[in-house]
Amino acid sequence: MKKNDWLFILCLGLFFGPFVVSRQLLDLYLAAVGSRPLLMSFVKFAVLATLGEVIGLRISRGVYYRKGFGVLPKAFVWGCLGIAIQLVFVMFAVGAPAVVSRFFTALPADVLKQGVSGAKLLAAFAISVSMNLIFAPMFMTLHRITDMHIQQTGGSLRGFFRPIDFSRMLQQIDWQVMYGFVFRKTLPLFWIPAHTVTFLLPEVHRVLFAALLGVVLGTILAVAGLARGERAASA
Repeated sequence: MKKNDWLFILCLGLFFGPFVVSRQLLDLYLAAVGSRPLLMSFVKFAVLATLGEVIGLRISRGVYYRKGFGVLPKAFVWGCLGIAIQLVFVMFAVGAPAVVSRFFTALPADVLKQGVSGAKLLAAFAISVSMNLIFAPMFMTLHRITDMHIQQTGGSLRGFFRPIDFSRMLQQIDWQVMYGFVFRKTLPLFWIPAHTVTFLLPEVHRVLFAALLGVVLGTILAVAGLARGERAASA
């Protein structure tokens, strides 16, 4: 590893370490999650999902930052998406088990608050499948559009707030990659299993775990991008 890698790891340790060693600080965090869930969702995704993109940049380009990358606008977008994810989690956590109970097999009303069981696993799987088939494609497309907009406006926060030409952006998306890889592969192979695990967790930890998944996915996408580049170079 290079010097910048050790410095990056040190910064992560200094930022996240206090939450591990200080019970008081952890309790303050949990209290904030309970009292200000939408604000905390914004913060968690702004920090962790953006961190995933930074790690992905390091893997794919060898640097943690480059001109035009747009850390601040990316963090703002992820924060807003984090609020949307918090709202969607609540909607699908209520709706999907109700659908299972209505049309397939009865589930306890508080099934997600119970310990791990077959019924809870079924409920979590139903939530994950419905959320990733109904909400995720629109979510991912919107995120791709904002990413393209950030790149085309130079990665500045000021440039990001220029109007987005959604019609033009939709035409510029590489739908072979979006559908063939993002939708067809990451949804069934990564997001559905990962979000099933998410809804097996206590409610207070779900959004945090979802944000951490953004770190993992950023790494996966970077490695996949490198693999595709090597195949293209050898073709």
